[in-house]
Amino acid sequence: MSRLQTTDGLTEEQHELIKLVREFVDEQILPVATELEHKDEYPTQIVEGMKEMGIFGLMIPEEYGGLGESLLTYALVVEEIARGWMSVSGIINTHFIVAYMLLQHGTEEQKQRYLPRMATGEVRGAFSMSEPGLGSDVAAIRTKAVRGEDGGWTIDGQKMWLTNGGSSNLVAVLVRTDLGESTSPYKNMTTFLVEKESGFGETAQGVTVPGKIDKMGYKGVDTTELVFQGHRTTDAQVLGGVPGRGFYQMMDGVEVGRVNVAARACGLSRRAFELGIAYSQQRETFGKKIAEHQGILFRLADMATKVEASHQMMVKAARLKDAGQRNDLEAGMAKYLAAENCADVVEQSFRIHGGYGYSKEYEIERLYREAPMLLIGEGTAEIQKMIIGRRLLEDYKAR
Repeated sequence: MSRLQTTDGLTEEQHELIKLVREFVDEQILPVATELEHKDEYPTQIVEGMKEMGIFGLMIPEEYGGLGESLLTYALVVEEIARGWMSVSGIINTHFIVAYMLLQHGTEEQKQRYLPRMATGEVRGAFSMSEPGLGSDVAAIRTKAVRGEDGGWTIDGQKMWLTNGGSSNLVAVLVRTDLGESTSPYKNMTTFLVEKESGFGETAQGVTVPGKIDKMGYKGVDTTELVFQGHRTTDAQVLGGVPGRGFYQMMDGVEVGRVNVAARACGLSRRAFELGIAYSQQRETFGKKIAEHQGILFRLADMATKVEASHQMMVKAARLKDAGQRNDLEAGMAKYLAAENCADVVEQSFRIHGGYGYSKEYEIERLYREAPMLLIGEGTAEIQKMIIGRRLLEDYKAR
């Protein structure tokens, strides 16, 4: 274990779990990640291995068939997985958010119905807020659920940027439900639990997944649209059973998701550092290893410092949530810091590789295309700074 992989205060069980995941990454993910990524091929065997290890149920309580681990443990596991291949960590990220939302906001019937099968990976989760042309303006959601005379609901609209949109079979979808009880757009939104078949095309009545969106990076995992055309559902599929609470439920899920994205950035940047420092001790220029050149030493020092700072901020945000404390400030800071540092560390490693970094034969080329997604996933840097700034004004009110 390198110095950049240590975390104080973990139990023996946590250390053993993280060690097990690290070995899985080294043996099962890293050897195939670049090949699968270049083919944009879904990592079926890797997913099956994660099912066997219980990773899909990592934070689901034991009473529902999961391992009942903390957010910190989950984040450290995600960091290890992202070190191997960031796309794989994306496969469990949205699943984890839906499971968390069910646990925190679902009815007991919903928990009993979904969580045990989510723990085994039989039910795979995705969540959906964004829409074409919407960006970060959640209040502008147009996808709408209308209550019929029979008491049921009909959903129509188009959602965008679903990670696991094709491979999932349970999607938490935020839609507008204008109930007439409030003028606030945030109180007129509801989260529906939409069941569908995995795959593409019409995956349920009135639910269509058109196909994968072709992306610059973040390949292997499917990113899709989700189209509703007269999809019929009931109150039993309203998260928590009461309409109008969807925005706050989603924001709670996104908050812990930001810790997850921070962890993914930590893992990706650590891998970039490992590749950079290894290459710098192999490559020779002007009669010596490039690691002996002062300019490269400065890069390595800067990279390692940013990797460590991001990791510690992520750990702090996770520990606050585990302690039952408000952590939106720290989660925003962790996501912002880790994503920005990741982009910088990956670029510095890319520069250390020189011309070879531009070749698809070298792993750093893949990381260079993956890092930008973390700058926009779970809220852009600008959104994080707005969250951080507003919280700071709460904590430091002028007198």
